[in-house]
Amino acid sequence: MARNLALFTVAGQVVENVEIFQYLGSQITSDGGAKTDVQTRIRKARGAFACLRGVWRSPHLSLRTKLRIFNSNVKSVLLYACETWCPSSDTIRRLQTFVNRCLRNIIRAWWPHNWISNRDLHVKCDQRPIELEIRERKWRWIGHTLRKPADEICREALDWNPQGARRRGRPRGTWRRSLFEEVGTVDSSLSWPQVRAMAGNRQRWKSFVSALFSSMEGQDTT
Repeated sequence: MARNLALFTVAGQVVENVEIFQYLGSQITSDGGAKTDVQTRIRKARGAFACLRGVWRSPHLSLRTKLRIFNSNVKSVLLYACETWCPSSDTIRRLQTFVNRCLRNIIRAWWPHNWISNRDLHVKCDQRPIELEIRERKWRWIGHTLRKPADEICREALDWNPQGARRRGRPRGTWRRSLFEEVGTVDSSLSWPQVRAMAGNRQRWKSFVSALFSSMEGQDTT
């Protein structure tokens, strides 16, 4: 049931307050979290994978071809709009588990006869940890957005600074706070205006994003 919020109108039309709605294929919830959307993406990706069962079982297609189809037809469904997610460790685990199951199905690596570790699975299938892929897509999108004119809505959303005092207690984990935490893994002295200015130089931005990825090297995210 929707919370009792003040009504507002657009062009004289009252806009209904709801707990969840779908917009451009994404599930938008009142708490701003990604859990519901991720669950939906996993369900849709599972359906896409099942529809291609004949491809995964085909003896006439190489593993490379099957993986290209997996990346374009399944993983693209799974990670749709992931640039706006602020995933918890549990969410990352669920996403990675789904991907690993799909890959094992493709190469038919089942317990106990053909079992291989997750790390070896990713090497064999030329896959990176899903957390790294989400981070790459997010920062690539941020770079594009920061190079847009200042009056673009998506640019304003990145630069907007909410006013007023926040509630007492530990700050809630948010998408923007996750950005600052990730920036800190490269250089804790970097401010948001400096990051914004850096985006204007594509070569510097590319180096910065590469440094973000290298900060995760050696971490076992599977």
